[in-house]
Amino acid sequence: MSFLDTFLNTDVMWRVFPMLIAGLKNTLALAVTTLLIGSVAGILLCILRLYAPKPINYLAVGIVDIFRALPILVVLVLVYYALPFVGVRLSSFTSAVFALALVLSAFTAEVFRAGIQSIPAGQTEAARALGLHFPAILWKVILPQALRIATPPHTSNCVAIAKDTSLASVVAMPDLLKQATDAQALTANPSPLIAAALIYLVILWPAVRLVAMLERRFSHAR
Repeated sequence: MSFLDTFLNTDVMWRVFPMLIAGLKNTLALAVTTLLIGSVAGILLCILRLYAPKPINYLAVGIVDIFRALPILVVLVLVYYALPFVGVRLSSFTSAVFALALVLSAFTAEVFRAGIQSIPAGQTEAARALGLHFPAILWKVILPQALRIATPPHTSNCVAIAKDTSLASVVAMPDLLKQATDAQALTANPSPLIAAALIYLVILWPAVRLVAMLERRFSHAR
């Protein structure tokens, strides 16, 4: 067989296309859910790390350090295969969302911590002098500025996590990669994997360019 027949067999790609589309829908649902939950949890974790009492602060630091250090694949395996031993059984989708959101929240917390700490302390003091309470200062003064600073690196982390959704196949999640792997086994041809790679490229390449655009835009703004 030639190279094209082996890796770029359009007939095989077309036959397995419905399987890949079904996997793509699951991948998109997984990515969107993970990004929403992980981003919100990361901001809350950042606030706890910076402003909570020491016991909670230490706990937040521990969570951030642990899930930044652990490989995503290890977290996925622990959530899906280890939690049932303590009586917690989650579906493959829920397990993947939980594991990926934990990792994203840890990186999000660090990104926003850097953004908040880069804001001059004088702005907080001025807001207090105007009589604003801490929740109002956080919501109206600190977070809007931190968001502008943290958006480019956070977007980069989101792209990385969206790409890592492909690891969910190890917990039997029927995502795009899992469907492509099954299609490869059915057709005895690697073309479905190449098709899946092209789909990932079409979806994620614009997101990568968006990160570069945001970095340029916010650097000019500063």
